[in-house]
This record gives sequence, structure tokens and C-alpha cells, in this order.
Amino acid sequence: MKNIIMLLPILLAYSCSSHNTDNKTSDKKGQNQTIVALTAAQAKNANIIVGRAEMKTISSILNVTGKIDAPPQNIVSVSFPLGGYLKTTQLLLGMPVSKGEIIGVLEDPQYIQLQQDYLSAKIRSGLLQSEYERQKGLNIAKAVSDKVFQQTQSDFMNQKVLVKALSQKLSLIGLNPEKIDEDNISRSVNIYSPINGFVSKINVNIGKYVSPTDVLFELINPDDIHLALLVFQKDIPLLSIGQSVITYTPNNPDKKYMAKIILFSRDVSENGSVEVHCHFEHHDKTLVPGMFMNAEIETRIQNAVTVPEDAIVLYEKKQYVFLSKGDNQYEIDEIKNRSCIQWICSNRF
Repeated sequence: MKNIIMLLPILLAYSCSSHNTDNKTSDKKGQNQTIVALTAAQAKNANIIVGRAEMKTISSILNVTGKIDAPPQNIVSVSFPLGGYLKTTQLLLGMPVSKGEIIGVLEDPQYIQLQQDYLSAKIRSGLLQSEYERQKGLNIAKAVSDKVFQQTQSDFMNQKVLVKALSQKLSLIGLNPEKIDEDNISRSVNIYSPINGFVSKINVNIGKYVSPTDVLFELINPDDIHLALLVFQKDIPLLSIGQSVITYTPNNPDKKYMAKIILFSRDVSENGSVEVHCHFEHHDKTLVPGMFMNAEIETRIQNAVTVPEDAIVLYEKKQYVFLSKGDNQYEIDEIKNRSCIQWICSNRF
């Protein structure tokens, strides 16, 4: 690197010198303004090394942004099958919750009515069962007609269905039918967390009446979060499934998180971007859905003409390489000229 940096002023100086005297000598000597000639001693002191351009697979870094998201199966909206007034809740946004934990208590007279209906139906079912057994014995003995027995049987079966239906309703709101009796009727019911996760939304407050269609809380399981990156459509061909991604938060760029591309969205937004979904290699609890992230993706470009970085010189906002013409003569050529096959570089060879 030092040799090429030291050499550049020398070559440029010779180039400028040739340019200044060109009006006087170019017609006589036919000297090209872009060619710099060095003496043997100058070339030796500059430690010039000549190499060749090569066709290689090179890579570049694609910088994109995105947001952490959670799949739908990891987001749970908590509602309640029956309406009621919210009696208590201790939830706060971001609070962790465990599966089966009580996250709220609802209160309403209809819970009392449901338990009363269940107990009454259960008592009547017992009476109808006794009557059914009695009529069955009489029917076998031909003491009652088949019609009477069939009606008794029908009443008993309908009552059993009613008891079963009421039992399922009680289970649906979190009450155990086996533990309900005349001395154990509750006017309130508990709301239990269906997953392990944290609270992302709270839509109710103490004393508010909620209907079965209302969402009380939203919970998120962060164990399977992914990163949704926005990539412009033109850059999509540079990416592939399984490609590595380096991500970091805007406020802590030194902390890197590794991820891999798992899915490409099939929709293109109005601004021409496509969502690229990535999965983190290691779960970090500090990363939560909704958090914005920056990402760097190494992309590959095939069959590109390459030269060492030290061979490229910047002069007057343009990039150049020096072509060896032999006999310690070097021609400066702008990078856009693809005919370049030789260049001057440092000891990297």
C-alpha cells in the first residue's frame, strides 16, 4: 500500500510535466500525454510490480432495513366467549406471562345463571333417569305401552344432551362442571394465558364491559420471531434462500445478530420493494416484534474483471489504473476502459 501511495505523486508529477511541455514537444516527438516514463533508478526505487486483471467472483454489501415480526401462530388475541365486566388485571405492556397464568378476572350475573341452569338440568336429568329405568321395567313386563316408554326415553336423552351442552359452556369459560354444586356458585371467572410470551396490547381497563367479539389482550410468543427486510425488486436476483445476513439495531450497531434468508414475499409494494423474511440463528430476548433493524447482505456478482484495490488510483474524482507499456513506461487509463489487462500494484501479488 505504501509503495503505490508514494508512487502515485511521482507518476502524476511526470504526467503533469509531460502535459505542460506537450505544446512544445508533442508534435516533434509524438509523445502521448497519458504516458509516464521513468528511469531505471526511479522504477527501482518505486518498487513497481506489474500484474494482470482476472475474471473472478466478487461480492458487494447490500444495506437494507427492516422490522422484527412474529408469525401469526405466535400472536394470540385474547377474548372471552361471554360478555362481562373486567374485575381485575395486573397486566402491563411488555410484561412476561406464562401459559395457564391468570391474566384477568371477569364478573357478570350471566355466569351465575349458567351455573344455575347446569345444576337444575343435572338434577332433572337424575329424575328422568330414574323414571326411564322405571318405565323400562314396566315396558318389559308389558305394564305400559311402548309409546309411553319411548316418550320417557326421549325426555331422558334430551335432558342428557342439555346437561352435556351446559357442561361444555362452563368449560369454555374456564369453570370445571365437576366442581360446581349449590354451595360453590361463582359470579366471576378467570381469564388464563394460552401461551408463554409477553403482553403486546391491552385494550380494556377495570370496570369496562367487554363483549365476546372484543379483544382484551394481545400476547406474543417471541421464540420464533423473524426479521422482515425491505429489498428493492432489482436487488432480489442477488439474494437466495439460506443466504447469511448480518443485522443490528440502529442504536447499537456494534452488537451483531446473525440470520438467514428463509422466504421471499410474492408481492411487490408500490415503491418497488419486496419483503425478505429472515430467521435469527440464535434467539435473543432483547429482540422483540416491532423493533427496527439494519442489515448487511453480502451479494455475489459472477465473472467480473478484478484488480487489487491498491492498483486503483483516484485523481480529479476519477479512478484510474496504470498500464505497463514496457521499458519503464506506463499509461494512465480510466477504469471505465475495459481494455485494461495490466496494472501497477503493490506487493500484494
